[in-house]
Amino acid sequence: MRRSLAAALVGLVVCLATPVQAGFDEGWAAFAEGDYATALREIKKAAGQGVVHAQSFLGFMYHKGVGVPQDYGEAVRWYREAANQGHSQAQSSLGAMYEEGKGVPQDFAEAMRWYLKAAAQDDTLAQYSLGDMYHKGVGVPQDFAEAVRWYRKAAEQGDALAQFVLGTTYAKGKGVPQDYLQAHMWFNLAASRFLALEKEIRDEAVKMRDIIAKRMTPSQIDEAQRLAREWRLKGE
Repeated sequence: MRRSLAAALVGLVVCLATPVQAGFDEGWAAFAEGDYATALREIKKAAGQGVVHAQSFLGFMYHKGVGVPQDYGEAVRWYREAANQGHSQAQSSLGAMYEEGKGVPQDFAEAMRWYLKAAAQDDTLAQYSLGDMYHKGVGVPQDFAEAVRWYRKAAEQGDALAQFVLGTTYAKGKGVPQDYLQAHMWFNLAASRFLALEKEIRDEAVKMRDIIAKRMTPSQIDEAQRLAREWRLKGE
């Protein structure tokens, strides 16, 4: 299960106002307004000057074909420039390119290497992706417990998709003992965190939560809701 374009964009907002950063900030503003020609010019200029956020975002533009013709080779090129500077989102995106064989030959070991670098910096996409690889047994022996460990790292940081999958693992008892209370809590949290444009998956989280609720006592539902409230307060 992969993220939508809208969800991917949310993770690409940056700060850091340095003299060279200014060119990227202008490019980002132009991109947000739909002026892709200006965005590409300014972001390319900043990327060429070594601005890591610009390099990563330029990779994203080529990867998704937003504002430029889709070009996986160029996406990999710019993701790698940023990844080699330690940019966690670029490392995660580069891992995805290797996992999917886009712009590079498919290489699960290389995907794992980049995901681990990004996950060490608490990148939730990388953590989720590692969970997915262990869950499916892609490039590694299938290991549901290890999958849950990585899904949980992303879920605890508020990643809605990881929360949804963690709810599923508790509902089915894969990698963890079956626990409807925990499943209800994670589905509830996921439903509250998906973006408005992610209505389909949000509705699925609500549906799964309500199915689980039918297998629980009223006191268990109350406890699951209490845990979800406490989790939200902890994250504020």
